Amino acid sequence: MVAGELVQEHARADTGGPDDVTPAGKIPEPLGGSGKETPLRDREEEEHEVPAGETEEMLPAGGDGTGAEAKAETLHTRLYRRRFVVLAVFSLYSMANAFQWIQYSIITHVFSRYYHVTSDRVDWLSIVYMLAYVPLIFPATWLLDRTGLRLTALLGAGLNCAGAWLKCASVRPERFGVTVTAQLVCAAAQVFILGLPSRIASVWFGPHEVSTACATAVLGNQLGIAIGFLLPPVLVPSTPDDVELTSHNIGIMFYGTAAVCTGLLVLTAIVIKDSPPVPPSQAQAVLPDRLPDDYSYRRSIYNLMTNKAFVLLLISYGIMTGSFYSVSTLLNQMILSCYQNQELNAGRIGLTLVVAGMVGSILCGLWLDYTKTYKMTTLIIYALSFLGMLVFTFTLDLDNIHLVFFTAGVLGFFMTGYLPLGFEFAVEITYPESEGTSSGLLNAFAQIFGIIFTLIQGKLTTDHSPLAGNLFLCVWIFLGILLTALIKSELRRHHVNAGADSNHLQEASPEDVSI
Repeated sequence: MVAGELVQEHARADTGGPDDVTPAGKIPEPLGGSGKETPLRDREEEEHEVPAGETEEMLPAGGDGTGAEAKAETLHTRLYRRRFVVLAVFSLYSMANAFQWIQYSIITHVFSRYYHVTSDRVDWLSIVYMLAYVPLIFPATWLLDRTGLRLTALLGAGLNCAGAWLKCASVRPERFGVTVTAQLVCAAAQVFILGLPSRIASVWFGPHEVSTACATAVLGNQLGIAIGFLLPPVLVPSTPDDVELTSHNIGIMFYGTAAVCTGLLVLTAIVIKDSPPVPPSQAQAVLPDRLPDDYSYRRSIYNLMTNKAFVLLLISYGIMTGSFYSVSTLLNQMILSCYQNQELNAGRIGLTLVVAGMVGSILCGLWLDYTKTYKMTTLIIYALSFLGMLVFTFTLDLDNIHLVFFTAGVLGFFMTGYLPLGFEFAVEITYPESEGTSSGLLNAFAQIFGIIFTLIQGKLTTDHSPLAGNLFLCVWIFLGILLTALIKSELRRHHVNAGADSNHLQEASPEDVSI
């Protein structure tokens, strides 16, 4: 994948020079033209007017992409440099939201003493993120389908900012209820964030970079978790005998987070748009610009839930991601139960786990863009995650903290690297259904499994040992491998793009190719 890949047009080949960026309001003439400049509005009308009824004809018949391939050569596509700015801004405010999710759990002992509550009540500050997602995801995905990317992104960034400022009002030992309310607002914000990576990738990026773009968008969330593991133990060290100092330290963390979230809200309002003027791929070009009047959100949900391959992916994705959420939430308790007075190292181990996963996400995205081997890659990563979980489980209590760093890194590389694979695989096997709806359902199942796994693993860890809790996850991850193996891989979106590419190659002559 080349970041500056040339615009795909039916009179050009797929590869070439940098992005085609032209002055506002004008588009250059095709090769061999008169050299006159044509107003953008006229050119866009000329390129995008479709005879009545032809839109339906271009959509994949039965979802297999055959209907679109016949018309693909008549549709123009284009890449804009703005896509990288959109991706960066989204990744940053997703990062801020993920940071607010994990900032309590990694220093559970500090907040437990400060607010005079038990550790399981502090755990609920993490669980509430998962709990709020399930009922809110359906109106959120409906809103995304109806209103587009911009409003959804603004709601996510706005609620995230509001929750961050509300936390600033909770810096008193008697205000645990305020911090719970603030966390609920942040949890509502994530509903408008977690389902967007595949939507942004599909709407703004070309077919040879879409998986990498999705992985990069997911990476922002992972980076927030990594910072959430690293900064809170540093900013809020354990000072049980000095409540005022603890309040001061928590205030610094909360006010700093609120300031960052405010800046990101402003950037979101400036940068993020619903879509580029011209679609980036044939798979997007054959879709209608607006939802038809008879569009049914319930029908879309029904189509997804009757797709056997998607249902299998739904459950297996939920198991893997729910396991990651559980491990992240309980990591502090697991480390401290085996290694006394290692609060800082607990955060650093979490950082290692997530940073390794960020590397895994990018590599998996690049690999998918290059090979399109979605099922095989997903299955291999799932199996390696299971092996990583086994190794982490049986080496945790060997009294070797350096070994735990290594095993956590291996676990994170595969387990976190799996997250964008699930998003992109779902889009492929459910095309042309909305990316936001499929991603939303994946995340909903991830939250459900995350809640169940966190509660059960937490109980097993407290009543027995971390070994018992981790073995519980190992059993479920093994079941996920079996379910993944049963998924029928039908790459519908890829077939549309591949058919268009084939038509381009057949029609392009040497003089048509721009150097």
